[in-house]
Amino acid sequence: MAKSKQNYACRSCGSLFTKWLGRCPDCGGWDTLEEIQESGTGARAGWATPPSEARSIAEVGTDPNVARCATGMNEFDRVLGVSPDGGIGIVPGSVLLVGGEPGVGKSTLLLQAAGGWANRGTRVLYVSSEESAEQVRLRAQRLGVGTPAELFLLAETNLEKISEQARKVKPAIVLIDSIQMTFSHEIESAPGSVAQLRRCGSDLVMLAKATGTAVVLVGHVTKDGQLAGPRLLEHLVDAVLYFEGDRLGATRIVRAVKNRYGATLELGIFTMTGRGLEQLPGGASISAERVDAGPGAVVCPVVHGSRCVLAEVQALTATGFLGSAKRKSSGLDTSRLAMIIAVLEQHGGLRLADRDVFAQTVGGMRIVEPAADLALLLAIAGAERGKGLEQGVCVVGEVSLSGRIGPVGQADMRLTEAVRLGYRRILGPEMGSEVNSAIDFVPVRSVAAALEHLG
Repeated sequence: MAKSKQNYACRSCGSLFTKWLGRCPDCGGWDTLEEIQESGTGARAGWATPPSEARSIAEVGTDPNVARCATGMNEFDRVLGVSPDGGIGIVPGSVLLVGGEPGVGKSTLLLQAAGGWANRGTRVLYVSSEESAEQVRLRAQRLGVGTPAELFLLAETNLEKISEQARKVKPAIVLIDSIQMTFSHEIESAPGSVAQLRRCGSDLVMLAKATGTAVVLVGHVTKDGQLAGPRLLEHLVDAVLYFEGDRLGATRIVRAVKNRYGATLELGIFTMTGRGLEQLPGGASISAERVDAGPGAVVCPVVHGSRCVLAEVQALTATGFLGSAKRKSSGLDTSRLAMIIAVLEQHGGLRLADRDVFAQTVGGMRIVEPAADLALLLAIAGAERGKGLEQGVCVVGEVSLSGRIGPVGQADMRLTEAVRLGYRRILGPEMGSEVNSAIDFVPVRSVAAALEHLG
């Protein structure tokens, strides 16, 4: 009988320790260590990989054009990755983790993807731990997925039984909805605990690597927007996708934050309808005609992966109290917002210490790159002064603490997309030979120079 080892894992960062500690040394969390017992057996859930030998790198073959499995949903396939030959979709033998808030539409997205794979002849095993097979069938009919013969349904939460069915069905893709509800009977803890997530995650990764089956895991997120459970799941898998959107709104965004087979920060844009998700290629961009030029609204071309999107940044200032002024943002980095406010006070001549400042992006877009700094700065300054930019003007540039406007990358992509959507002028740092002749480029080198363009 295999000897079991008693360890302790941190549910916040996934670090492993041989004894219990009140505070995790790695992430600093208090009372986050949970006891886990790991068996010394090598093969788990019936899957074992053949022994491997070390080889010279010159002897290792390469296959850059791995045959990918496409769903037919180009917005989703592009996020999964693009091969050198232009193929899009999921890579055989890879493990994908899809996270999102409850009710945002994760199951809808993956059921439509499963139907797309199955209708193209790829055998798919859809494992639902929260619904019965009959419920999944009814939802598939409502979404227009149909009843493809290559789509198999299984309502099960036990990992060993799921592995047995995968051995019998021999699918090319297995979808687990969700990993928090899956458990192994060899671990004496509740589903969703650190021990169960650690065991089930590693077993499913082993299944993918040993059989060449692509595995897609659904994970819930916490109120902070992070994937529930330890971060070890993100380290185990090959790709991590976040499915974002307001449940009260229609726009949904699939965003890659990790991808070993494609670009990170790639975006897929959808809208939620009565018949499921519909693709919106470029639908998140704001054209020049749709922008209502006014104080506190500025458009910026931001790059996500291989795509450029014209996003609108809005700001509002209101009377606050000195020492307790509010700084709130939605879709933007709060620390970046505080820095921009400090730059405006120091180099822009604005007094915002006793003003509440609110900032957001329109359409559920989340902006993480510093190229939107100048747009945010002008939106706040415009809201405070009651002035705005002219119609058809967009802004790009990184703001430094010294008040200088720094250069941005992929300028040609940003300019091309701005011209396509009808913008006739762009404010930003020097771009050299990449300036498009179809648009009027106005160079700005400092915060003071940028503020002069507010009407």
